[in-house]
Amino acid sequence: MKFEPKWIAWEITRRCNLKCVHCRSSSELAVEGHPDFSLDQAKAVMDDIASYASPVLVLSGGEPLLRPDVFDIASYGTQKGLRMCLATNGTLVTPETCRGIKESGIKMVSMSIDGSNAATHDNFRNQEGAFEGTMNAVRLFNEQKIPFLINSSFTMRNREEIPDIYRMVKKLGATAWYMFMIVPTGRGEEVMDELIPTEVYDEILEWHYETEKKEDELLMRPTCAPHYYRIIREKAKEAGEKVQRRNLKFSTGGSKGCLAGQLICLIDVDGEVQPCSYFPLSAGNIFKIPFKQIWEDSELFNQLRDFKSYKDNCGKCEYINVCGGCRARAWSMTGDFLAGEPFCNYVPLKMRNK
Repeated sequence: MKFEPKWIAWEITRRCNLKCVHCRSSSELAVEGHPDFSLDQAKAVMDDIASYASPVLVLSGGEPLLRPDVFDIASYGTQKGLRMCLATNGTLVTPETCRGIKESGIKMVSMSIDGSNAATHDNFRNQEGAFEGTMNAVRLFNEQKIPFLINSSFTMRNREEIPDIYRMVKKLGATAWYMFMIVPTGRGEEVMDELIPTEVYDEILEWHYETEKKEDELLMRPTCAPHYYRIIREKAKEAGEKVQRRNLKFSTGGSKGCLAGQLICLIDVDGEVQPCSYFPLSAGNIFKIPFKQIWEDSELFNQLRDFKSYKDNCGKCEYINVCGGCRARAWSMTGDFLAGEPFCNYVPLKMRNK
């Protein structure tokens, strides 16, 4: 497998107008010790990245719309040949925002909906009116013909609403729906007892498989759920079929599970390059080390790419190359990012009858 940076999430601010229960960076409106970098620094980072690769670059946060120069950053990235995208909670979107998105060349906007109604979503986002704000953004994007996708994060708090959210997202006109299985990092550690338990995990992924199989309009992809790629192969084998996966235009991967440090990474507001948005270990600082050097030579990224070094059930699993287990979840729950996926109940063939 060739390891090229296909998708980079870039935390351009850690400030946010919401205080969501699962936030990976524990963002809030005032964040001490993690100031925004300058526009000149942003341009230097994009110069560096564009000299090496042409990935999708997602301007994220926190809430990126809190930066007055967000569209200056996006415009410069577009000029450098990067495919620019925006990840927002939607509550700050205005007609002026839509003009900025179009003029700066942003190709796709992602937003989050974590409940099929205002009560559930606002509870998840710790802000009354958050749902209404996101629905307003949906209306504006549809009016302005700005493509958007929806992310939905799940714990046992909102697990029963998964089918209802799926149906709602279809009606809203989204390009795609990503179902996130929460990794307990940042503020997410505070809802550890709400995480989807192992016995329910595969049940949800099987629902996704059966739903996606019949879906011909909305593109779907479970995220932070790498053993889905084991499940689709098991199902295909049972049916005597070949695995068929549609390629999502703005997808981070296609037909493989954990991509942390393999095809994707995160650059945080301090310049630390991390394997993914939920994996708070640094492979190097982009303000000090060229991105190419970090991507190709960092010990952390190369360890993640060496599947033979994986341990426990993942290390012995015949699906290691297509699943890999969630490395961020292994780190957050065991302290060892090479350990077995904590929320996988599959027993590899090598471990059976022993």
